[in-house]
Amino acid sequence: MRWRFVLHVVGLLIFCTGLAMLLPLFFALYFQDGASLHLLKAIFVTLILGGVSILAFKRPDTATMTHREGMATVALGWAAVGAVGALPFFFGGVFDSLVDCYFESLSGFTTTGASVLTNIERLPRGILMWRSLTHWLGGMGIIVLSLAILPFLGVAGMQLYKAEVPGPVPDKLKPRMKDTAMTLWKVYVLLSVAETVLLMFGDMDLFEALCHTFGTMATGGFSTKNASIGYYNSGYVDTVIIFFMLLAGINFSLHYQVLGGKLSAYWRNPEFRFFLAVVFVFTAVSTVSVFHTVYGSFVEALRFSAFQVISIVTTTGYVTADYEKWTPLAQTILVFCMFLGASAGSTGGGMKCMRIMLMLKHTYRELLRLIHPRAIRQVKLGGQTVPPEVLNGIWGFFFLYLGLFIVCSFLLAAMGVDVVTSFAAVAASIGNIGPGLGGVGPTDNYAHLPMLAKWLLILCMLLGRLEIYTVFVLFVPEFWRK
Repeated sequence: MRWRFVLHVVGLLIFCTGLAMLLPLFFALYFQDGASLHLLKAIFVTLILGGVSILAFKRPDTATMTHREGMATVALGWAAVGAVGALPFFFGGVFDSLVDCYFESLSGFTTTGASVLTNIERLPRGILMWRSLTHWLGGMGIIVLSLAILPFLGVAGMQLYKAEVPGPVPDKLKPRMKDTAMTLWKVYVLLSVAETVLLMFGDMDLFEALCHTFGTMATGGFSTKNASIGYYNSGYVDTVIIFFMLLAGINFSLHYQVLGGKLSAYWRNPEFRFFLAVVFVFTAVSTVSVFHTVYGSFVEALRFSAFQVISIVTTTGYVTADYEKWTPLAQTILVFCMFLGASAGSTGGGMKCMRIMLMLKHTYRELLRLIHPRAIRQVKLGGQTVPPEVLNGIWGFFFLYLGLFIVCSFLLAAMGVDVVTSFAAVAASIGNIGPGLGGVGPTDNYAHLPMLAKWLLILCMLLGRLEIYTVFVLFVPEFWRK
């Protein structure tokens, strides 16, 4: 393990984070909201820390990064970026404790959207812009961004990419890793610009449109309003955000193919069809469940059900209704959506539809083997045979995910948190969703939780964003042995 190499790259990530703070500084200066000095302090400290790390830990002559070094860089990089991302909250006096500053920052970068803010609208616009920008940067990934703008990483980039990109099998669109990262970011920026423009045709100015675009495309969920998207009470705004949440929950390599002229790429992809089918079925059942019982109009029932199902299944976490007042069936659907998640290769969290599909196919194959013991059957996806090592990795991920959920839920309950809140908070944190049920429901926040509970959920958010393996492997003794 070449720690100088690892810390050099981490320093670059910190330095880039400091440069990203210039955008909220611009808004703070424009609106003269009093946050300029706080952001300047944060930028200065972040650039100094990043610069010192870059100079003190010079990279070796060979830029080849091993798999172990890639995983260590990603895990440490995200933790470090979350720490410096907390500086605007700390210097701005937004929170009374450092854990709250770190919680809000890492929740942003991991696109979880869980908040410890009790009054969002009182914050200066510069701070709110930074809060939302952490989503957008974390959505496509700080590491992927570094691959796009730091070509000197060369072949080392693939190790970082594999460790950071959500999904069981990362898509490499171009021969060079830098070109793949740049392609993904071009699609990401293009969709973000389109949503911003469309939201400005609604009830939002440029500032609000940008903030909500950052939260949508990153499937994060931070809003500038206490009531989230429900504040606008606009069918148009709901529709625009629904559409782009769906796009954000789809594999970005498919967007690239469609933009390149392959219009059939969406429908030919089995995960895309599965994802749409889940959204359609869950929305239909939820709509029927809340029609007459909660909403008198079928159009209202469809509008609010579609928004919440898509918001939760893509792990965005925006809310337009207090779904804790919905029927038990509708709430159960939303809980299931928390575990399901979006597509692999999207900005969404959760287990991912591809993993669920392959586990179902594998289970069905085992049933057929009981009927026909001598038959040789392969698990296929899109006409291609899935290697056994991929299936083994998926089942391992599944049990780690459930094991982490169970253990952390018990630990939260041991801290005095009620059962519903414990289960919901852990599920929402590992799935990078944000709002849950009980004390962390759509009209509540995470501020009231004990300090230890917040640290535990911080770990859950990081584990969920980095697909569990990347962080867990650091605790395996063999990882550190030659």
